Amino acid sequence: QVQLVESGGGLVQPGGSLRLSCVASGIISSRAAMGWYRQAPGKQREWVATLTGRGTTNYADSVKGRFTISRDNAKNTVYLQMNSLKPEDTAVYSCTAPGSGFWGQGTQVTVSS
Repeated sequence: QVQLVESGGGLVQPGGSLRLSCVASGIISSRAAMGWYRQAPGKQREWVATLTGRGTTNYADSVKGRFTISRDNAKNTVYLQMNSLKPEDTAVYSCTAPGSGFWGQGTQVTVSS
């Protein structure tokens, strides 16, 4: 019923930028929190950023000051603007409504020279 589709990943050099998008279909409240997570090879999925229905944002320390989460309710889309990318940001990035159990397929972000 619920489907989340991420896009916008790619290969960038250190210091570069990417903007990820997550479009949601199905029943997800406009007031529900949405979040971005990432998973690098051989590692557990880790939390990156969360945006509440009221617009409050929270970020992992590793991305604070570099990443920005936002949403467009009219488009049912959540974004992750990633600036000043580092090699350690390399991972598959996925979106979710935290606690819902629903995840997108993910989009690959590779930061390398």
